[in-house]
Amino acid sequence: MPNTVSAVLAGKPLSTGGVLIAPLGTALPTNASTAPAAGFVAAGYIGEDGVTESAERSTEKIRAWGGDTVKVVSTEFSVTYSFVFLETLNTTVLETVYGDDNVSTVAATGTEGALRVVAINGDDLPHKSFVIEVKDGPARVRIVIPDGQVTEVGEVTYTDAEVIGYEVTVEAFQDADGNNCYKYISDGVLAVGP
Repeated sequence: MPNTVSAVLAGKPLSTGGVLIAPLGTALPTNASTAPAAGFVAAGYIGEDGVTESAERSTEKIRAWGGDTVKVVSTEFSVTYSFVFLETLNTTVLETVYGDDNVSTVAATGTEGALRVVAINGDDLPHKSFVIEVKDGPARVRIVIPDGQVTEVGEVTYTDAEVIGYEVTVEAFQDADGNNCYKYISDGVLAVGP
């Protein structure tokens, strides 16, 4: 089969940001185009470097007498996604970075607007479901992480030269079927006729 330019995709966000977050147990998408369940909330703008997927696999070589390698077995495997949240006034972002129980919102008063109170501590961050939406023309790539947890948060810098960002790494844990995540890739070309 000859190479075709139409098979080459760029990774632009489908919507503003392209990362959606929901509580564990929310119904997960099973294709590239159906709208996600109502429980998924957009995390807003993501940093210009987009989302980076990293898969790490450790293996061990089994050798026979004489030194020949006769089998290679996997000993460890993990998948992570790294990106930067750019929205500080997004409660979903704050809850994902600092923990649901560590973020509260107080309604606006006569002296100030809505107030978000964030407690920063060493509590384990919650497990959530993530969906990453990517497009290139009509083509779509949807990455579904059934069980993800923020395991790393980068430094947060406050300066007048750049926006406040929250660099995170999300670990994708295995689901009941032993899969860490799912990719649904569609060329966006609809079938015509019966």
